[in-house]
Amino acid sequence: MIELSLSKKLIIKIGSSLIVDSSSSRLRINWLKSLAHDISKAKLRGTDVIIVSSGAIAIGRSILNLDNDNLSLEESQAAAAVGQIKLSRVYQEVLGPLGIVTAQVLLTLEDSENRRRYLNSRSTLNMLLSLKVTPIVNENDTVATDEIRFGDNDRLAARVAQMSSSDLLILLSDIDGLYDQNPHHSKTAKHIPLVTEINEEIMNMAGSSHYEYASGGMVTKLEAAKISSLSGCNLIICNGESEHPILELSKGKKHTIFKANETPLTARKKWIAAGLNILGKLIVDNGASTALKNGSSLLPAGVVKVEGIFEKGDLVEILDQNGNIIGSGPVSYTHLRAHETRGNLVCRLVREKK
Repeated sequence: MIELSLSKKLIIKIGSSLIVDSSSSRLRINWLKSLAHDISKAKLRGTDVIIVSSGAIAIGRSILNLDNDNLSLEESQAAAAVGQIKLSRVYQEVLGPLGIVTAQVLLTLEDSENRRRYLNSRSTLNMLLSLKVTPIVNENDTVATDEIRFGDNDRLAARVAQMSSSDLLILLSDIDGLYDQNPHHSKTAKHIPLVTEINEEIMNMAGSSHYEYASGGMVTKLEAAKISSLSGCNLIICNGESEHPILELSKGKKHTIFKANETPLTARKKWIAAGLNILGKLIVDNGASTALKNGSSLLPAGVVKVEGIFEKGDLVEILDQNGNIIGSGPVSYTHLRAHETRGNLVCRLVREKK
């Protein structure tokens, strides 16, 4: 078990189904107040806390009486714009009386995928924490489109944990951890209390969410755990439906711990490894594959095929000729059309930056 009191920088991700009662579409104010007291106790013992909160669309949907199950992109954006105001105000109302100053931080996928914007977002979060402010982070659903959005706050929370160099990420959910089968469908499902490596077997255990308001299932939680692990951040999935969920977790409530990589990557490699928006592929020959695995850069002569359209700084995957992924990285130049020269596909001026 991870001792929560030892955490220096804690991310708490809260799912929509915990904030909004699915039967009445009302905010769970008493639950939020209990969480606020848990956060206050964590801050009193010296832990920095960042909240990654879902719920804006669910709240706005209720206010606007949008009852259809599948909202259009425009309806979701409108609901987010309305709901985000109320969501921020509620956090002020439950945390303010405890002496906790809050800040609203809205991020898009581009804020984590673009290196410059990533660094700016990291600086803002770190400054807020240095001023003893508790950031309330959400995806900027008002402007995000299907092509440029996280789509769930599990992976957003992992990216925020990475940005802020946090040591623990807690995903409060409607389930108390990872099972080998979906426990909502199988009575023989076995709970997995500890995961030290997210391999194919673990990924195959993932199921989907059964809640109307939830956008992320177990798959997105495992993807978040991958990002966190590479960043040296432990991740916990636990059921947060009861009041004082962090206090209950500290007392040993059932959960799954995903242990962090003991040798976390450097800051730049963390950002590359956690990239969600891969815009192209470079297929390389055997010589280039060997050179890359030994730490060398990718030279134009080693590229035999280019796929996708990308700009300078975009992330691409590097694959060998058998389709095995060697790694990924940002390209130094915009994509160039591959063209046949004496039977070989050549790509000029594209290389991996370390």
